Amino acid sequence: MGVSRSLGEYAGTGDTGALRRGFGHYVRTGYGGAGTAARRMGGTAATAGSLGGALSGLAGGQTSAQGAPLDPSVLTGSSASQIMDAVVDAVRPVDGTQDAEASRAAIRDALSELLTRFPDANLVNLTPDEREFAVESYTAHDVFNRFDLDVGQTIREKAPSATTALARLKQAREYVKETVAASFRKLKAAGHTLTASRITQVVQQALRDTFDVFEGYAE
Repeated sequence: MGVSRSLGEYAGTGDTGALRRGFGHYVRTGYGGAGTAARRMGGTAATAGSLGGALSGLAGGQTSAQGAPLDPSVLTGSSASQIMDAVVDAVRPVDGTQDAEASRAAIRDALSELLTRFPDANLVNLTPDEREFAVESYTAHDVFNRFDLDVGQTIREKAPSATTALARLKQAREYVKETVAASFRKLKAAGHTLTASRITQVVQQALRDTFDVFEGYAE
């Protein structure tokens, strides 16, 4: 299988060309093409919309049901870590599936990355730029987490050591993040902005563009 061969080569040598070919085969043979891959990851776009809505609601002072994860009275005095956990629970509740756990991890990673990029950010009152970054970051992390669930084991098994495997996976994650970010920039330049009512649609298009890029590397 092309994806296993390419990712095995990447795991052993660190060759980024092999990594790109691995992503290409992953999309082309694993999903049957970019269009199908984007459709099958429709849940990522829907969750991105929910995340954007939750963060926008917090910033706008919209109240959640009493006792709900994002109830202001519950969040009062909470640490950044506790607020992140509350957002994760509100946006992607536990349902026992691997997809849910991967998405929950992606939301948490995106919010952590947000606080690294914007150290002064207030999670309950994020600016539009900060919310946009969170949505983009979540999308990239969720795409990578799905890739890791599907074929990441090949990299772990074929790398010469556990330390090298972690480094290879980190590099793969960075490649996904760069590709997803470029797709969002392209859409923004064309006038497709992440307004609250259009987050799901814009993310769906960004996923399609991202998978088109990946598929282009298949031999």
